[in-house]
Amino acid sequence: MLASMFEPPPEGLPARARFPRAPSQDDWDAMSEEERRRVIEALPNEVTYEEMSPPEGEHHFRAKIESLDMLERFFGRSGRGMYLACELPVYYPATRRFAPDLLAVRDTGRHIRDKWVVSAEGKGLDLAMEVHYGGDRKKDAERNVAFYASLGIPEYFVFDRARLKLHGFRLPSPTARAYQPILGQRGFLRSEVLEMELVILDEQLRFSYRGAFLSDSIEWISHLETLVDQREQQAAAEAERARAEAERARAEEEHARAEEQRASDLERRLAEAQAEIERLKKR
Repeated sequence: MLASMFEPPPEGLPARARFPRAPSQDDWDAMSEEERRRVIEALPNEVTYEEMSPPEGEHHFRAKIESLDMLERFFGRSGRGMYLACELPVYYPATRRFAPDLLAVRDTGRHIRDKWVVSAEGKGLDLAMEVHYGGDRKKDAERNVAFYASLGIPEYFVFDRARLKLHGFRLPSPTARAYQPILGQRGFLRSEVLEMELVILDEQLRFSYRGAFLSDSIEWISHLETLVDQREQQAAAEAERARAEAERARAEEEHARAEEQRASDLERRLAEAQAEIERLKKR
C-alpha cells in the first residue's frame, strides 16, 4: 500500500489527481506505527507551483508574513495555545494536498512542522486564510470556499489585497459542510477561532483584540509584563526587607535574653556572695 501511494501515476490523470496524498482514514487506522511513520516521512514537505497559484509579488507575500508575525507574537505572549503557519503542506485523508497562505489550529503544540498530516495530528485546521493579489480570483473566492467547507474547516477568510476587500466564511455547525458568510460590522469581521476582529486599515489587514489593534495589544501585553516584572522585583525587595527586619528583631530579642540572663546570673552571684559573708560573720 505504501509503494502504491508514491509510485508514478498513470498517464492522462487530471492535475489534481497526480500528486501524493495521505492514505484514507481507514487505511491509516489499519497501519502499524512503523508504517505510519514511513508514510509521514514519504509525504513531500512542499507543494508544487502546478498545484498552487503562481507567485503574486511582494504585496501578497508581505500581507501573509506580516499577519503571521503579528499573530505569532500575540499568541506567544498571551500564552494561548495556537499553532500558526504560512504555506504549510496540509494532508487530509485521501484528499489532494494544499497549502493555505495562513492557517491556524487551536490547542495544539507550537513546535515547527514541515507538514500537517491530519490523521497523525488527530485534528484538522481550525482556520484558513488566502491573500489574493493577482491571478485566478475564482480559486480563492469560489473554489476554496467549497473545498475548505467540504473538509470541515470552521473558518475561512479571503483578503483581496488588490481590491482591498475582506471576505469571511464560517460553518454554522461542526457537522455542516457549507459555509455561511460572516457579516461585518463597520468593516470588521469576527473570527471565533482567533477571538479577534479582522479589518482592512490603511491598505493593510489588521487584527483587533478586545478593541485594540494587535500591534497595540502586543505593546500593551509587553507593558503589562513590564509591570508584572516590576511588581515581582518590588515584592522580592519587600520580602528581603522583611527578612532583614525579622533577623534584626530576632538578634535584638536574643541580645535582650542574653542581657537578662547575665543580670540574673549577677544577682545570683551577689546573693551567693552575701550569703557567704553572713556565714563568715557568724563564725
